Amino acid sequence: MNKCREYVITTENTCDMPYDYYEQNHVEFSYLPCTMGEVIYNRENDMDPKVFYNQMRNGMMPATSQVNADEEKKMWRPILEKGYDILHLSFSSGLSGTYSSSRLAAEELMAENNQYKIIVVDTLCASMGQGLLLTKTLDQKREGKSIDETASWVEHHKKNLCHVFTVDDLMYLHRGGRLSKVSAVLGTVINIKPMLHVDNEGHLILLGKERGRKKALQSLVGMMDERLGSYRDKNDVIYISHGDCEEDALYVKDLVQRKYPSVKKIEVNTIGATIGAHAGPGTLAMFFMGDQR
Repeated sequence: MNKCREYVITTENTCDMPYDYYEQNHVEFSYLPCTMGEVIYNRENDMDPKVFYNQMRNGMMPATSQVNADEEKKMWRPILEKGYDILHLSFSSGLSGTYSSSRLAAEELMAENNQYKIIVVDTLCASMGQGLLLTKTLDQKREGKSIDETASWVEHHKKNLCHVFTVDDLMYLHRGGRLSKVSAVLGTVINIKPMLHVDNEGHLILLGKERGRKKALQSLVGMMDERLGSYRDKNDVIYISHGDCEEDALYVKDLVQRKYPSVKKIEVNTIGATIGAHAGPGTLAMFFMGDQR
């Protein structure tokens, strides 16, 4: 195995992982800010998820911003000055300009000092899909893989990170520029619940619809079954994220546990403001490894 300098893995809050996860795994993350009314929410001024989603239900529309290059450099510089290389897992370029900003920041820092090494990966992932890829990346590092070996693993496997989800109202995705108006209008029918996924380019794609919420939740497990392939008995952990609909998330968790008893751990967490601003309340998403997205 190649010997090299120690490296640190960094990412963004769009992983939707609990804050203590980052602390326990020594992962630094930048924060895509969210504005609600006249208040800007960020890492130092975070918003309680229930308050956030209740405000959305009452008609308030949040807006988000990408991380800029200066903010990334501010996070990375102290790490580099301590002698570490950096492997950064960035939010999907199909959903945000953050990846481009991160690439620019990396190029500028490495131009300042040719001893610096920063690898920025476009994960093509979002929410706990990005979080699950982060978990798998940390596993590679713990196995003793070098930064180049780990980055190569991520590039090779990131399209095996499946995202399947349903939302209550597609207009949130349309207003945020994440879905075309045609798709949003077609999906917005009384008691018709849209089924979506993230494709190989990191874009949100409307796949179909189900009549009724419970049928939509059950269909998520069916969508998972279609994608597993050779990973059918290899998923040791599955992540579920939700937009303030924990009861539904636990219902899906139970369905998965009964169908796939080989899965050792199913983690459930709330979708944070950055992703939730576009997905809206009632979003329910599942993330797992499969042969294809």
